[in-house]
Amino acid sequence: MNDLTQAWIDFWNGDLTLADEIVHDDFIWHVAPLTGGPSQDHTGRAQLVEWVRGSHETMPGLKFTVQVGPISQDPFHVLRWFAEAGQVSFHGTDILRVEDGKIAEYWLNADGLWAAQQLGLIPS
Repeated sequence: MNDLTQAWIDFWNGDLTLADEIVHDDFIWHVAPLTGGPSQDHTGRAQLVEWVRGSHETMPGLKFTVQVGPISQDPFHVLRWFAEAGQVSFHGTDILRVEDGKIAEYWLNADGLWAAQQLGLIPS
């Protein structure tokens, strides 16, 4: 795994101090809402940090491990991961576009519905 993708996983594992180092100033990400619906676009490093912080508050002990990748074809890197937090577990795939040595764009494909059901946010 290269330094940038390892730092991305470390960031998602709670090292929020990495954001300025690895996330581009003009960062944008694309993700479907946790409880379903069409993909939504979000912008900004600070908003990403708050999303990750909130994920760790909602799921104490949240830990991501890479199962596949990174698969790289510049400027893109793809990671298949597994996340666990207590009795909650789910999988996902990140597609990262790198610009100027930082992550400029991010597409998330995760089994958020399964995570939301395990958290009791929506019925099974």
